[in-house]
Amino acid sequence: MRVSAQIDGLRIRRFVSVGAVASVVDGGVLLGLHHAGVNVIAANGAALLAAALVSYAGHRRFTLGDDRHDRWIRQPPVFVVVALSAALVDMAIVITASRWPLAVAKAVAMLAAAILRLFAHRLVLFRVVRRGQSEPTRFVPAPGEVRLSVVIPAFREGKRIGASVREVRRELAELERAGDLEIVVVDDGSPDDTTAEAHAAGADQVITFPKNRGKGAAVRTGAQKARGRTVAFIDADLSYPPAQLMSFLAAIEAGYDVAIGNRHHCDTMIHQRQSPTRSFGSRIVNMASSLLLLGNYRDTQCGCKAFRSDALPQVVTCGQIDRFGFDIEVLYLVERRGLSLVELPVELVPSPSTTVRAVRDGIGIIFDILRVRGHEQKGAYR
Repeated sequence: MRVSAQIDGLRIRRFVSVGAVASVVDGGVLLGLHHAGVNVIAANGAALLAAALVSYAGHRRFTLGDDRHDRWIRQPPVFVVVALSAALVDMAIVITASRWPLAVAKAVAMLAAAILRLFAHRLVLFRVVRRGQSEPTRFVPAPGEVRLSVVIPAFREGKRIGASVREVRRELAELERAGDLEIVVVDDGSPDDTTAEAHAAGADQVITFPKNRGKGAAVRTGAQKARGRTVAFIDADLSYPPAQLMSFLAAIEAGYDVAIGNRHHCDTMIHQRQSPTRSFGSRIVNMASSLLLLGNYRDTQCGCKAFRSDALPQVVTCGQIDRFGFDIEVLYLVERRGLSLVELPVELVPSPSTTVRAVRDGIGIIFDILRVRGHEQKGAYR
């Protein structure tokens, strides 16, 4: 881990160094050519071209050459689109600020272009990444003893976990009759009789934590113990009716590595709208994850996801986040590993007795997003 952290630190220093050199080239060529009598537009165009070439070559050779996950520097058309957009802004500011000293106008132009480059790079990169994820890639069956394992994390669910286990079996009766269904309940340190009720209802595996660790830890442990070729997880309150897991199973068996629910999908059916507070909080979390991480997913927090069994070690069981932010960590790792993903519509029946607290858990998720960045920089995911 220490070596990985040193590599990340070196990469950051290289990134800053290459950017500084490109900026010096940009400003130096402009001022030099203008001093030699070349008009501002031609001089600035030459400066921008020289800086772009230096930036591309420097980042490709020194900064990102050893990062096999980077799409930007390995996609020249993407780099060109971003560079041209920034160049247009730079040129427009230099021309319109002709009354300013040229050095001042160029400094302002470079700052504005850098900000645009940041956002344009991410927007273009989002599309590149999503396009790369959107097609199924693996058509060989995943390893496992049954077709589907359903992991149910449970905390203080003694009053309903038994009914939930029986409902999963009833709605997935086709798999149950064929012996292709496994139900794994993970009791996340409940102070009630959640474990006993899960056993009584006939869960195939019941894992009990001695103390509460968080939903992420529960799902991670359940995924490690599951025997299915496809492993899905849903909430204990069954706010996502289990029957829809058949469509998630079909997507995985059609070649996708990951299938996630999307509550904002045009075909999603929500029987009772969420409160404005929860809806607003969900959108803030999605926006924060897009700004601070990479994944541009419309719904990061949907409690209905499924995975190929051989994708789990890459994105779930290697995770570090134990609380509600683990969903975002999973999607971040899906992108970093270059796995295929499909977003599916869901049916949602909100539970009035959910253990989620919108404000408290939303703030916790924001901190978890920052922890993901920290874990990445320390090399924890390598």
